[in-house]
This record gives sequence, structure tokens and C-alpha cells, in this order.
Amino acid sequence: MTAAEDPTFKDRRAQNIPDNLTKPAEGWPRWIIYMLASLVFGAIGGVIFHWLTMPLAWMIGAMIFTTGAALSGAPVRGSRRIRTIFIPVLGIMLGSSFTPETLGQVSSWVPSVVTMLLFVVIVVAAVGIFLHKAMGFGPVSAYFSATPGGLATMVVIGGEMGGDERRIGLTHSIRIMLTVLIIPFYFRIFEGYVPGGLEPLGSLVDLSLQDAAILASCMLGYPLFKILRLPSAQILGPMILSAIIHMTGLTTAKPPVEIVNVAQLVIGTGIGARFVGVSVMRLYPVMVAATGGTIFMVGFAAVAALALEALTGLPFAAIWLAFAPGGVAEMTLISLALGVDVAFVSTHHLVRVVFMVIAAPVIFHFIDNKWSLREDPDDHKF
Repeated sequence: MTAAEDPTFKDRRAQNIPDNLTKPAEGWPRWIIYMLASLVFGAIGGVIFHWLTMPLAWMIGAMIFTTGAALSGAPVRGSRRIRTIFIPVLGIMLGSSFTPETLGQVSSWVPSVVTMLLFVVIVVAAVGIFLHKAMGFGPVSAYFSATPGGLATMVVIGGEMGGDERRIGLTHSIRIMLTVLIIPFYFRIFEGYVPGGLEPLGSLVDLSLQDAAILASCMLGYPLFKILRLPSAQILGPMILSAIIHMTGLTTAKPPVEIVNVAQLVIGTGIGARFVGVSVMRLYPVMVAATGGTIFMVGFAAVAALALEALTGLPFAAIWLAFAPGGVAEMTLISLALGVDVAFVSTHHLVRVVFMVIAAPVIFHFIDNKWSLREDPDDHKF
């Protein structure tokens, strides 16, 4: 079959994706080379940002370098397999922040969790209307582009409901990237934050074999939660097992800082790889729309955090990170680097993700039945 006869050829050509990256059998050796080269390139960004004492140097440095390379046409590649290993590591790290003392604080989090859910509903409505009315998104694509409930989940559900998967995916990718950039740089520039929040994790050389085995056993939470079809199984499963183990006092060990830094590198490179095949000029309107929506979300989260701080006495930094529209893994790393209560932040984000995964399709069906939301597939062009 010739390239012209290949039914996916036009889609690949429209996204500027090289043919050799879409052939599983023939592309494996080259794909591996691209992936390793991307990680090395991301590591260079991490080293430079670490030298500049920038926040979350390994994640943000890798993200900026690989995003720039991807937008320049380089075949940057992330790896779901490697990410599958390191995202559970972050889940274990999250769980290690839950101590017996944490249970005594949970009741004080209820007002902020309830406010956060109300905040999410308002944000989805406001950004969805903005994307549809002002930026020309179709109603389905606008709705699922505005729902901060996990990039992969919203892309899949949005596509099934008739939305433009590429537009939804790009919007969420920009949302995560900008959130990861804005918040740490704000604390670095305006709050005098100096990197150093990861050192309390300890080093790989200080981890005993017993503690290493106990922490590794928490990885079983991923397949368990996947079998149970629970959302965010990669991070939620290991986190729950780790939290149980740490609250029972079986161990106080945490994942070593070296592994967490590698996780930053993998996540940052993966974010950059999402922009492969993206033409800046052709996608300019979508990028402007996503940027506008993200700035509103982050700004509104800051306003809500200030108000909630005055009402509850909870620290502004923790509330802002808990409300910010970033991914669970990314916001967890930021909270850890800033020395903010990781258990507080991660709990809010996990509640948000679970809520959106359950509520987003239900609310969409209600709106669809009332106003009949439909999009013309021919309009799904960048």
C-alpha cells in the first residue's frame, strides 16, 4: 500500500508527524534513539536550570528545552513505559507524606476541598464559554478543553462525545505547561524561594534494603487499582498503599531524591514531546485560546486562595497549589520543592481528578440533552 493509500497518511501529514514515527515494527530502533536523545537533551536543560538555581530545575529545564525542540521540528519522543515506572514513584512519595498526625488535620481541610469543587465548576463554565464564544471552539471541544480532570482522560472522553481530540489534547498540554511555569517562577521571583525542598527525601545510598523493598511493594497499587478501573491508577494506587504503610509506622523512608529528579526529567520531557508535529503558525489561535484560559484559571485560583486564607487561616501557598489547574504529578513535585504540605495539595488534586472523571460526562450529557451539543467533524482542522 502506498503512502497515499494509507488512511492515516493525511492525518499524519496534517500534524507534520514523520512517517517513520508511526510505523511500530520499523520504527522501534529509531524510536528508542529519539527517546534516549530526548532524555539527554532534557537533562541538559535540567543541568542548566539547576546551575541557574531555578525552581524544579530538572522538570522545567527538560520541559522548556524539549518543547522548543519539538516546535522546531525535532523528533522529540517521550516514553509511556518509562513514565509508567516513575509516576508510581511519585505516588509512593505522596503516600510517605501521610503520617498519623496527618489524620488529625483532615477535618480542617473540608472547607477548602468543598470550595475547590465549587471553584472547578465555575472554572469549567467560564473557560468553556470563553473557548466556545470568543475563540471559536466547537461546544464539545470547548467543554472538554475546559475540564481539568486529567489530560488523557478528557481527550478520550471528549473524542467519544464528538469533540476534536487534537484540539482538546493541545489545550490541556498548554494548560499543564504554563501552570508548571507560572507558579514556581512566581515564588522564585516574588517570594524569594530558593530551591532545596527535595533534600529531605534523602539519598539512594542511605536507603536500606528493607526500606527499599517496602517502598517497592507499594508499586503493586498500580495494577490493583487498574484492575478495579479506578481513575489515576498510576499515582493513586501506589499512594494509597504508601499512605497506609507510613501511617502504620512500618517505615518512615521516602523515595530518594535521585529517583525523584529522574522522575522530573521524564515528566518534563514527556510534556515537551506532546508538541511534536505542532505548527506554531497554524495552531496559533488554539494556543492563544489555551493560554488565555490557563491564565484565568491560575489567576482565579490565586484569588480564591487569598480569600480562603483569610477565612480559614490555611496558608496561601498550599491553597493556591491545591487549586491550580496542573496535573497531579506536576503539582506534587512543585509542592515538595516549595516545602508546602504535600499531603494537603495531593489530596485536593486527587479529589478534583476523581470528581471530574465522574462528573464531567454526567454534566455533559445533561447539557447535551438540554441544548444538543454537536460538532461537525469537518471543522476539526487546525
